[in-house]
Amino acid sequence: MEKVHNAKSDDPEKMTGMSPKATSFEDGENKGVTFIHVDPNDGDEALKAFEGQEAIVMTEEMERNLLRKIDWNLMPMLCVVYGLNYLDKTTLSYASIMGMQSAIHLHGTNYQWLGSMFYIGYLAWEYPTNRFLQRLPLAKWSAFNIIMWGGTLCCMAAVENFAGAVAVRFFLGVFEAAVTPGFALFTSQWYTRKEQGTRTGIWFSFNGFAQIFGGLVAYGISTGVKKHGAGIDSWQIVFLTIGLITVMVGCIFLYFMPDNQLNAKFLTPQERIMAIERIRKNQQGVGNKHFKMYQFKEALTDPMTWAFVFFALVADIPNGGISNFFSQLIVSFGYTPDQSLLYGTPGGAVEVVFLIVCGYLGDKFGRRVLVGMSGMITSIVGMLLIVCLPFSNPSGRLAGYYLTQSSPTGFVALLSLISSNVAGYTKKTTVGALYLIAYCTGNIIGPQTFRPEDKPRYIPAEITINVCYAVCTLDLAFIHWYYVRRNKMNEGVRAQPGYRKLDKQEFLDLTDRENPEFVYTL
Repeated sequence: MEKVHNAKSDDPEKMTGMSPKATSFEDGENKGVTFIHVDPNDGDEALKAFEGQEAIVMTEEMERNLLRKIDWNLMPMLCVVYGLNYLDKTTLSYASIMGMQSAIHLHGTNYQWLGSMFYIGYLAWEYPTNRFLQRLPLAKWSAFNIIMWGGTLCCMAAVENFAGAVAVRFFLGVFEAAVTPGFALFTSQWYTRKEQGTRTGIWFSFNGFAQIFGGLVAYGISTGVKKHGAGIDSWQIVFLTIGLITVMVGCIFLYFMPDNQLNAKFLTPQERIMAIERIRKNQQGVGNKHFKMYQFKEALTDPMTWAFVFFALVADIPNGGISNFFSQLIVSFGYTPDQSLLYGTPGGAVEVVFLIVCGYLGDKFGRRVLVGMSGMITSIVGMLLIVCLPFSNPSGRLAGYYLTQSSPTGFVALLSLISSNVAGYTKKTTVGALYLIAYCTGNIIGPQTFRPEDKPRYIPAEITINVCYAVCTLDLAFIHWYYVRRNKMNEGVRAQPGYRKLDKQEFLDLTDRENPEFVYTL
């Protein structure tokens, strides 16, 4: 059976024409529906694809084949780069127990500040880099940052003191600031709402694969240098190895990754149109390069923006602490430094399983937020094991650490909802920037909760982490309730007598709150 998509008119019975002026409907009881910001000359980039295009005909088999082609060409690059993104910033944790702290003369809270400095750089550059992601070609700007952060990581091998390490960590944060918001934009460009949660979960899950890979690499280098010796210290080799791999991958990304469907080398001209047509149902397009002040203001006044920001801030206090101290935390359970490099790797496997399974189930049942809460609850159980079990039970406390690695499910669920539920390109990039600014702030606070005087148990930090997980679970419940309410409101507007949909309304760069056709993903 064929599915016919008409590029000119999605539903002729409920369409009205476009005009650069404000468009309103005064029929019957639908007086409140007014499109103030409709301008077909400043819509989405997708409108260019349909100039002179009469109709698109796709069978379900054609659409499946196209999706498979998109997946095989985009997902491997997104996954590998995102794994390196996590590995590059957490290499510091491996180096901390491989001799780096004594080699560069760290003392007191110096190490905590190195952990936080990455996020200070990230925080300082997050909004500017989001503006560049909107204004510049998406893939080219992303690739530039990948190559630069790989080169910056290599510089960590050359630092000789705390000041040098602070400078390198700051710029590492600056260059990595583009990757998460950029990948959220890639996901919203290429995938339908029902596909975005699973894809976001898959590429984010490579944080876990990176933890496994990084632990094995660090262990191999550490034991190899002890056995055979080397011209430089083992911690320096770790930074150089992972940094050079990142530079190489960044060059591959630059060559192969398209900015959007319109310049995708792996698609035929007809497939490019089909790739845009299939995301019409998102009520979003592939991007608009102009800054729109009304969308910026709407982002700042939307309650969901601040619910997302609050979650990112509170959820990433635990993340900032654990990601920088997990090797030292495992050592505090009674294991040796080399053992901690190996025993940290199963935590990555837990993260991979939870993110992929929750991403799939969230899309399958249409309940991303509620499914994402399961990881938060599991993390609460894990942290309780670490806090409550005695020193005499190191394996039980280690199992608790593994369970805490399920905590990213809530963060990833909301990250995927920025792709699915925030429309209007200026609004989307603004919400993405604020979300990640809060993420940075939480990660700056996190390492400071692991105070030297609390060694070896770090009980105040562990209690703080558990409280944060509980508060985040309540915030997710509120977000789910609010989106259910908004969907009912939009459904009521669409049911009013006289309601008419604009021609190509989904590609006019309207925000989610001004477009009654918008259906929020739950």
